[in-house]
Amino acid sequence: MNLTPAMLLLVSLCGYAIGAAGGMLLLRRERPANVWCFGVAALSGLSGLLAALLMLAGGTGTGIPQFELFRPLLPYIHFSVRLDALSAFFLLIVSLLGLAISLFSLGYAKGFFGRKNVGVLGALFNALLLATTTMFVAGDLWLFLIAWELMALTAFCLVSFEHEKAETRKAGVLYFIMSHIDAGCIILGFLLLFQASGDYSFTSLHDIGAKMSPGKRDAAFLLFLVGFGIKAGIVPLHIWLPAAHPVAPSNVSALMSGVIIKTGIYGFTRVCFDFLGTPPLWWGVTVLTVGTISAVLGVLYALMEHDLKRLLAYHSIENIGIILMGLGAALMFLHTGHPLLATLGLIAGLYHTINHATFKGLLFLGAGAVLHATHTRNMEEMGGLIKRMPQTAFFFLVGAVAISALPPLNGFVSEWLTYQALLQGFGTTESLMRLIFPLSGAMLALTGALAAACFVKAFGITFLAQPRSAHAEHAHEVSLTMRLGMGLLAAVCVVLGLFPTQFVRLLDPLTQQIIGQQLSAQLSLANGLVLGSLTAKGGTVSTLGLASMALCLLPIPFGLWWVFARKTKVRRGPTWDCGQRGLTPRMEYTATGFSKPIRMVFKALFQPHREVQREYDFSPYFAKNLRFESHVEEVFERRIYRPARILILRASRRIRTLQAGSVHAYLLYIFVTLLALLLFAS
Repeated sequence: MNLTPAMLLLVSLCGYAIGAAGGMLLLRRERPANVWCFGVAALSGLSGLLAALLMLAGGTGTGIPQFELFRPLLPYIHFSVRLDALSAFFLLIVSLLGLAISLFSLGYAKGFFGRKNVGVLGALFNALLLATTTMFVAGDLWLFLIAWELMALTAFCLVSFEHEKAETRKAGVLYFIMSHIDAGCIILGFLLLFQASGDYSFTSLHDIGAKMSPGKRDAAFLLFLVGFGIKAGIVPLHIWLPAAHPVAPSNVSALMSGVIIKTGIYGFTRVCFDFLGTPPLWWGVTVLTVGTISAVLGVLYALMEHDLKRLLAYHSIENIGIILMGLGAALMFLHTGHPLLATLGLIAGLYHTINHATFKGLLFLGAGAVLHATHTRNMEEMGGLIKRMPQTAFFFLVGAVAISALPPLNGFVSEWLTYQALLQGFGTTESLMRLIFPLSGAMLALTGALAAACFVKAFGITFLAQPRSAHAEHAHEVSLTMRLGMGLLAAVCVVLGLFPTQFVRLLDPLTQQIIGQQLSAQLSLANGLVLGSLTAKGGTVSTLGLASMALCLLPIPFGLWWVFARKTKVRRGPTWDCGQRGLTPRMEYTATGFSKPIRMVFKALFQPHREVQREYDFSPYFAKNLRFESHVEEVFERRIYRPARILILRASRRIRTLQAGSVHAYLLYIFVTLLALLLFAS
């Protein structure tokens, strides 16, 4: 029997449902619940991964015909699944991450034995994967919105899993509030689309923007930008992301950063490229500007963090910004009538989408392994872990190199494609608007440099030098399944980096469906060994060639050693300590000291708070104790969200007087509301 993508997709969806049900049935048996929930989730992820690969490799842009999932009791509402090329691409992401994180969770969840209910964790984990997968393959607005809300609800429960901590409860409530705001904006945007089409299926919404007035189309775009932007974590709507990611279990953090925030990218791509039609110029300019600001500010705030998971959360904001830079450039090219450049920008944005999912999922799993072994997220209490956790250190290093956009790994490829799209866009318009392309390219270069500096700090402070605490001193390597999950994502980072032309071929059905162009043949040179650009002056790159050259040069130092130093006597001794009695952890670079130069350069943005307290014995020249405190607070939280919260609480206290407890007053409210609705309807 030939397995079709539709069959594999249904197996994946049913598998997640069975995994969630099994977790609830095994609430009091933590070990069977652990194996069942995460084992079934891994198999379901593998099935979904095969479905996505078969779909994209088949080269059909229109995809599987829409089919009814089941017939509900309500009339005129039929839920349907639609697996086209765009859905298959995001199905590939959620299934790949679901497989790797499920393997990791088999070992990671053992840390909750006797402390938290692993059955609940596994059931919610499967439910989140089920809701997210359903949302990606939904064929109508009803199923999309129901899956979107279920995804938000299960993610809230997982973020709040360790609810006994005040920090966790606060982050969970913040995520819940922001999820309701984004859902409200998305529903309003879909209502505008439904008003123009009269139908709720995605097929009828294709290019519906041509039937809408410019004002309603612009309003829909802004609503979707805010709604999907909150979920993606764009600046300044990102406030929930650095709060929720650190407090969630690390496997959930990896899933949220790798997949959940990509639901915002999926929704925005689906709406802007499939539903709303040819965009006006200001749409692309807005998206490109928001992406540039998010990328730069995300990496700057990441540099100031000492909490390892919070640092990674800010880097998610940075990389979402890079994705939006590609998508924004594509929207501008569609307006100016350059479909090939629009396709290049779309490929750059979507390539970075899957790249970010893999290396950020890997980094969060690595941070989870470190947290599992040291019981702290504070990098100031780590150090020396490379000797105690060598495989975890290697996998984290792979992710750090990839996110820093260094060749030959995958982050380099997608950022190189983004550079090509931005630099080639300079000649597409004659107005001053053309300057936004080189400016965004310069900001992307700054972002890449700061990201590299940030991960020198993250890896060096965490894994190198000497342990700074007893937890780091007694850390040990994590279990085999946890290393398998990290190893799978590390391997994908290498494959996506070394073979970009082969992966671009998988995007041909997607770009054909959305823009009507295919670029794999034009981007693939020298039988697929070299990745090119659309113009002769754009340049070429071969990550496989760079890796091959490095491997060819590798024997040279070994040959020199064999010839000149093979018989040299080797003596091992302690590290040179500049004549001191011995190195101690107090002599190491701290995370605060490492980021101090960046904090001074951008002090106008950070506005750091510093406090120094001194205690003296006899003279101010002889200090007995020194206490130094420094922290950076987000300007958006201080200037926007905190005043808004104060205003909302004040207004709420005044509105509370309306709740007088009088039935007559409530009947009056209802009457006034009905009267206002009748006047509005007329």
